Amino acid sequence: MTTPPSSTARQAYNLSLPVNQLLKGPVFRDQHERAWEALLHLRARAQDYVDVMGLTIVIDEAEGYAFLRSKPDDEQDDPRAAPPRLMHRRSLSYPVSLLVVLLRKRLAEFDAGSGDTRLMITRDEIIEMIRMFLPAGSNEARLVDQIDAHIAKVVELQFLRRSKQQEQLYEVQRIIKAYVDGQWLADFEQNLARYTAALTPTESQQ
Repeated sequence: MTTPPSSTARQAYNLSLPVNQLLKGPVFRDQHERAWEALLHLRARAQDYVDVMGLTIVIDEAEGYAFLRSKPDDEQDDPRAAPPRLMHRRSLSYPVSLLVVLLRKRLAEFDAGSGDTRLMITRDEIIEMIRMFLPAGSNEARLVDQIDAHIAKVVELQFLRRSKQQEQLYEVQRIIKAYVDGQWLADFEQNLARYTAALTPTESQQ
């Protein structure tokens, strides 16, 4: 028989810690250890708390991340009285969307062929990975600057994390799997063709 936690143990976890962190962005097991542990112990209370905001907590214990997602309107008790949407849908540019998809594909290949859990990738590798899909230009330095801006945006979205030990080294955050799922990857070639067409100037525009 499982012994219920004592009142002292329950008081050791503060609901505000995981909720506040979730409202700021994803909670990662290896980056927000106290918030992560509190969330696992208080997940029911945390879900009740954000439920009134029209949000749901997505937790992936195997991959070690959690984040907030807006409930679809058809899941609201009364869609007409639903609260304002707090988690905005992100509209990404084609190059940033493409980079996210390429990183997700690289992670899938990494998981299939490696026993490690952390995919590290250098800035130069990212540049080479995406540049073949971008319109060729005469100004190489400007193209690299643009790619650096796309990388910075992906870091801001928390799909990439800069290494503290090496400036131009990044870790692909596993939360990317929640945004680009297996079905999306199954249609990767079709979607990639669409991205490439959108990024490549047509003959009439040249």
